[in-house]
Amino acid sequence: MADVHGHPAGPSIGPSVAEILASHAGGTGSPTKTAARVADAIAARGDDGTWLSTVPRDQLIAAAEAIEKRPGARTLPLYGVPFGVKDSIDVEGVPTTLSCPDYAYVASATAPAVQKLLDAGALYVGKTNLDQFATGLNGTRTPYTIPRSVYGGEMISGGSSSGSALAVALGQVPFAVATDTAGSGRVPAALNGVVGFKPSRGLISTVGLVPACKSLDCLSVMAGCIDDVDRVLDVMVGRDDADPWSRDRGPRYAGTPIRVGLPPESELEFFGDGEMRRAHLAFRGQLARGVTVVDVPLAPFLAAGALLYQGPWVAERLVEFGDFLAAQPESIHPVVREILCGGLEYTAVDTFAALQRLQELKAEVGRLWQQMDVLVVPTIGTTFTVAEVQAAPIDCNTVLGHYTHFGNLLDLLGAAVPLGVIADGRPYSAMLLGPALHDDTVLQLAAHILDEPRAQRGAPTSPANEPIAAKERL
Repeated sequence: MADVHGHPAGPSIGPSVAEILASHAGGTGSPTKTAARVADAIAARGDDGTWLSTVPRDQLIAAAEAIEKRPGARTLPLYGVPFGVKDSIDVEGVPTTLSCPDYAYVASATAPAVQKLLDAGALYVGKTNLDQFATGLNGTRTPYTIPRSVYGGEMISGGSSSGSALAVALGQVPFAVATDTAGSGRVPAALNGVVGFKPSRGLISTVGLVPACKSLDCLSVMAGCIDDVDRVLDVMVGRDDADPWSRDRGPRYAGTPIRVGLPPESELEFFGDGEMRRAHLAFRGQLARGVTVVDVPLAPFLAAGALLYQGPWVAERLVEFGDFLAAQPESIHPVVREILCGGLEYTAVDTFAALQRLQELKAEVGRLWQQMDVLVVPTIGTTFTVAEVQAAPIDCNTVLGHYTHFGNLLDLLGAAVPLGVIADGRPYSAMLLGPALHDDTVLQLAAHILDEPRAQRGAPTSPANEPIAAKERL
């Protein structure tokens, strides 16, 4: 397969954060050279639905020059590293559109999480496309150009953080800031062959994010490797007292063997996609040879996921968008409008009934975490084309969220890990889930699966023996 521009199918990940930093430090590259490369790469693609706005080339190079002139610039942890920001997150002086032109406004302040990246020397490139109001997992709910997966074949990009995944998969930036309320960061990562990491809720400030469901929203990171995720998280994570859901980071990985929960094969759903089933089961077989495996029922997780769109959390979107829906319904994408209107049907009684049911499921799932450290499931059970999603937008979206909808409701963290392609060239991805604040353990297993050496974060290591020791611990 080839993409719409005739390029070979699949991601073409560019230089990593570490490689960019090394080139800037060694003098073979510089922030200004990197800025020019990024601007040229974006211009060469034209409007493919990845970006909604970008910093003009001359201004981007000028911003890179300003970074170079900062005192101690070369010691900055993200010195001159380019990145994109999902267009539901504020950057001062830049329009925040949420893929809805009539809703758009120019931000008066930069979201604290993005400001941390800028302070660390990172180079802001632009705003990335999304499903309107961050409502959708498919990437087609936008009045702008509908993006496609890098794997071609008219495959959807996934959403809502469609552009953030594509910017990384196309090699334009090594990382991009996304969001993930119901899978919006993990699904597009899976469909474009990149890593999508949704940290525990509250670790990264959501101030400056236009909320979808404020009680569930997370900022997430798209990247080409786990080391890039680690480096970006080390900058972005931190308590923010202006965010009422903010909390401190959990413990680092302890070095003990990781117990991996695997649901029975009979409980896994691939929606008739035999190739995807075969690929995932083969991966599970491989994984089981290197870790301690625990049998875990999937039913309580899926029951929680069903509450998200078949329950009153849909109404939470109206806290932010209800007035706009009432005043300008025609300005909203028809599918998004239908979903928002559905939120009007729920009562306070429905909400309390759902909260009580969720608490029961949290207790049930909480007992399962006593037996395992990480739950491994597919990120998505199958893929769709743009035409298929447009023909059945709600049904396809529900299928895409089968393994992701329950994550934030149950206070889990998640990593979508690319595993390659199946026989017909489509991508497949595993999702690693952990209980809140065990982010480092999940990232350790992700690095193991990707065969990436990973220094134990926050602890001294010997370069000579660290990668082997890490593998032995698993």
